[in-house]
Amino acid sequence: MYSTILLIHSWLRWLALAGGAGTTVTRSERWALPTMILLDVQMLLGLLMYLVLSPNIAEIRAHFGEAMKSDQLRFWAVEHITAMFIAVIVAHIGNVLARKAKTPESKRTRLMVCFGVATLLMLAGTPWPGLPYGRPLFRGL
Repeated sequence: MYSTILLIHSWLRWLALAGGAGTTVTRSERWALPTMILLDVQMLLGLLMYLVLSPNIAEIRAHFGEAMKSDQLRFWAVEHITAMFIAVIVAHIGNVLARKAKTPESKRTRLMVCFGVATLLMLAGTPWPGLPYGRPLFRGL
């Protein structure tokens, strides 16, 4: 089950990044809702792995103090989940702020800023190949 969830989580990241970038560039509510759904699904799958399924994270949690001394383990234990969690929160805040905007320009600006920040956080929290904690761009291929 872990391998399947990991594969889905890995592939959905591309849709989430595309949605975040699309919402930022187009500043359109049409992109915002599907992006929010993708981010929420990504977060749920990530939390499922983090809290229940991942044997790696279970080992990290069992030796948390030691894990904090390793860049690679610290990334998975703290940095990845924190960046992604904040990205989801910022996107949700941007969606709410956009809905409450009084002018169309204000709505577009709020979408652009919040989804832009969320997308940057997603990019920063992604385990890109070549980094000590890097993973393949397309898992399963």
